[in-house]
Amino acid sequence: MKVVVVGCTHAGTAAVVNIKALHKDSEVTVYERNNNISFLSCGIALNVGGVVEDSQKLFYNSPEGLVKLGINTKMEHDVLDIDFKNRSLRVKNLTNGEIFEDNYDKLVLTLGSWPVIPPIEGIDQENIILCKNYGHAQTIIQKTEAIQKVVVIGAGYIGVELAEAFEMKGKDVTLIDAEERIMSKYLDDEFTDLAENAFTHHGVKLALNEMVIRFEGEQGCVTKVVTDKASYDADLVILCIGFAPNSWLVKGKIDTLPNGAIIIDEYMRTSEKDVFAAGDCCVVLFNPAQDQRYIPLATNAVRMGTLVARNLVEPALKYMGTQATSGIKIYDYNIASTGMTEEVARATTDMEIDAVVLSDNYRPEFMPTYEMATVKLVYDKVTRRILGGQIISKQDLTQLMNTLSVVVQNNMTIEELAMTDFFFQPHFNKPWSLLNAVALKAL
Repeated sequence: MKVVVVGCTHAGTAAVVNIKALHKDSEVTVYERNNNISFLSCGIALNVGGVVEDSQKLFYNSPEGLVKLGINTKMEHDVLDIDFKNRSLRVKNLTNGEIFEDNYDKLVLTLGSWPVIPPIEGIDQENIILCKNYGHAQTIIQKTEAIQKVVVIGAGYIGVELAEAFEMKGKDVTLIDAEERIMSKYLDDEFTDLAENAFTHHGVKLALNEMVIRFEGEQGCVTKVVTDKASYDADLVILCIGFAPNSWLVKGKIDTLPNGAIIIDEYMRTSEKDVFAAGDCCVVLFNPAQDQRYIPLATNAVRMGTLVARNLVEPALKYMGTQATSGIKIYDYNIASTGMTEEVARATTDMEIDAVVLSDNYRPEFMPTYEMATVKLVYDKVTRRILGGQIISKQDLTQLMNTLSVVVQNNMTIEELAMTDFFFQPHFNKPWSLLNAVALKAL
């Protein structure tokens, strides 16, 4: 069996490693445009802030590691075209320009995603940088020492982490977003208010509900970011507006959403026979809403890449969907969420939504120390099904959202969560777990 994998980021790496482990006699070839694999872009901000000093540590595998597994690893090779009917690919060797053809019995598309680049006037100037891959990371690190005024555009997780990292390096930071709140896709205002206050306290300028309309510069290098409401001086601009599926290679050839996300079934199969797809180029089953959405996350990618290997020969292990569970640390605050926020649930479903917020100390007050935690539960008033939740505290209680992720995945109700068995030990919690307590409050 000859298997060709196109793209080798998180999903691709998981796919090839597991394919070779499960199908030892298979011939596995992977084509990757870059000269590296498995770079953890979520660690770029940690690198900028000095928490992780060596960006080489943000790789969890290498081309050499794949070669040792017996995988035919073709770095700096760009797949130009795919002929699904004849099961062939046209490939260009980027180092010498050679173009050749290859063929497959099974094809795996792990094409990943790419940052959204809006057609803003002046966007092609120097020092306007994306934040996605190892090359971007190196450029950002290289330029950081020589600049003082940084403008980060996009207040999702990557944007806010970078804003904090630059501020910790002593830079003058402005964070711009068209939404009224930071991290609005992941958190409701009870949580973003605290995070925004932390940024303001540390001197980060928040330019929210503002749309960038142009970049101004001198001698081809950006000097100012102009929005519909103000302008901000900039020595360096980082674009973190969002991601889109990097699926132009198969546009019009297989079934996709309008945004290009490849449609797959529960076994990672596309609309073409013997063609699989996984990771940021695909749709995912979003359990809280019970629909399909585009949610590019590394956790989804590695899971889906692993499932490709399991289902390569015949359907064996189903994809269970995702709750888009995520976590972030902003200054002293440990924050996590799972499922839908109240705002997203109301905006994207026709369910009758309700929510409850509980603030309490995470462990008994007779202990030497304790911290306040705020937890929120979002649910359907009719079915009582839990749809999501969020937590914030200076104590790291983020694992509670992993627990709640299982609750959402299994369609549990607020009544069931209220009476679910959790341990009690004063070092860690109160007799009623915070998850029990917030569900009881909902009752």
